[in-house]
Amino acid sequence: MSSLMSGSQILLESLAREGVEMIFGYPGGVTLPIYDVLYDHPIRHVLVRHEENASFAAEGYARATGRVGVCMATSGPGATNLTTGLVDALMDSIPIVAITGQVPEHLIGRDAFQEADTFGITRAATKHNYLVKQIDEIPQVIHEAFHVAGAGRPGPVLVDITKNVLQGQTSYHPAGVLRPLRGFHVRLDPDNEEIEAALQFLWASERPYIYAGGGVISSAASDELREFAELLEAPLAHTVMGLGALPSNHPNFISMLGMHGSYAANMGITETDALIGLGVRFDDRVTGRLDAFAPKARVLHVDIDPAEINKNRRADLGIVGDVKQVLRKLNTRLRETKESLGTHNRQKRAVWRARIEGWKREHPFAEVYDDNEIKPQYLMKKLDEASGGEAIVSVDVGQHQMWAAQYIRFNRPRLWVNSGGLGAMGFGLPAAMGAQFGNPGKLVMAVVGDGGFMMSLPELATISSHKLPVKIIVMNNGWLGMVRQWQELFYNGRYSEVAMDAFPNCELLAAAFGIRGRSVDNPAELKTGLAEALAEPGPFLLNVNVTREENVYPMVPAGGAVNEMILGPPKPVAVGD
Repeated sequence: MSSLMSGSQILLESLAREGVEMIFGYPGGVTLPIYDVLYDHPIRHVLVRHEENASFAAEGYARATGRVGVCMATSGPGATNLTTGLVDALMDSIPIVAITGQVPEHLIGRDAFQEADTFGITRAATKHNYLVKQIDEIPQVIHEAFHVAGAGRPGPVLVDITKNVLQGQTSYHPAGVLRPLRGFHVRLDPDNEEIEAALQFLWASERPYIYAGGGVISSAASDELREFAELLEAPLAHTVMGLGALPSNHPNFISMLGMHGSYAANMGITETDALIGLGVRFDDRVTGRLDAFAPKARVLHVDIDPAEINKNRRADLGIVGDVKQVLRKLNTRLRETKESLGTHNRQKRAVWRARIEGWKREHPFAEVYDDNEIKPQYLMKKLDEASGGEAIVSVDVGQHQMWAAQYIRFNRPRLWVNSGGLGAMGFGLPAAMGAQFGNPGKLVMAVVGDGGFMMSLPELATISSHKLPVKIIVMNNGWLGMVRQWQELFYNGRYSEVAMDAFPNCELLAAAFGIRGRSVDNPAELKTGLAEALAEPGPFLLNVNVTREENVYPMVPAGGAVNEMILGPPKPVAVGD
């Protein structure tokens, strides 16, 4: 294109060439030039009601589609409001590109109206960030931003653009070949020596155990993971980020592991002699007390990020590479050398699998039911039945998140949307919006607690405006539930500032936004309430009042080992004991 274009026009043209179809954003003074061009541009803009929710919605879109999500905000408070979502995406390795406006270059550093050092503030919140002060840089920077966001270990990239650049004019020249990015090198393909060493590691094991995380989903390696588990004849547990990578109905799947994982999953970690970590971080919510984590095991760790190898748990064998490519090579060699698993080890592995199955039967997640009140576990079981393992479920943070992870099945990747590493309250509802925009024909449920719902309540306006058919299920126990649970168990029941008083009437609240809604208080109403919500062609708000003081079990106390689980509430002491 030889005619002159403004910086804003060049920006949108560059985004379009990256395949961007949708931006979640909130306008402001500095970004007015962009919004003027957006007025008649084919890229769709979704007006959120808070900038933080723009980044959460972009994450939900990315998590549920596998594509890069895009969000946008103005300078100063608009940009700083995005930051929580950027950190969330960084922690969970989610590819998003954030566009922010900056005051004109000549005003930078002069405390201009709505000025903030966005570049400096977001250095620790992003995988990479840019401050664009030259109009000719826009095409190349945008091209690089999308490459960096999605390549290797995915993550957020921020592009801050001064207003004079957005308003300036020049001839448009598309981005060329990617420039070498200092310090950015992605190793995807392991060498043959590493594969052969891993092969020996795997066949030597009598009690192999697969620990698979979000990296499997990021690399689209679910098919390879399934074949790997079957070839190895090994049980498999997922992190909270990995749910859905192996179908929940697969015979090798145990459950989620870690702080609120199942007894079988955590005991498997404790007793294995060969732990295979695939796309995982060995984070504290999984490992518990690190010196007691997998104490009998040698460790094989596969991750695309070399910084993760040996960061928390020392690996006996570490392979830096894309999980999909590593598993493809391993699966080929496993098929070729299947006879290497001798009769002795095959028998030992059969005993090992039987032991895991025994633990699953002896200590399942509790089937909790009460005739008079809705137990949270019962609610999640009913949501599981409604989902059939195929719905997208976006959760907030807290007790409901853990119960959902325990009880709801996920039979394919990218159905489970949650803030895993950062644990950002207010995430669930806007992330569900992004997931629904990215999957317009799919059932999307925002399963949120009353605390997180109140943080994201303004997005009911966005949902109503776009008639998004998100089913909002509020698990309402009248508390900041997980904080209350810790105060009960570890702070002598001193409930300090955790009661959620004055919760709104949900029928009236929903009606105020033009949404249908209702509340249910007992198990008999729950079935009809869920059926009504699912039958509604548009959005629906279902407030489910559950047992007020129910705790998530199993639970590994802070500082405990994963096999030191609290399996349930303490039994009452009999009189006279």
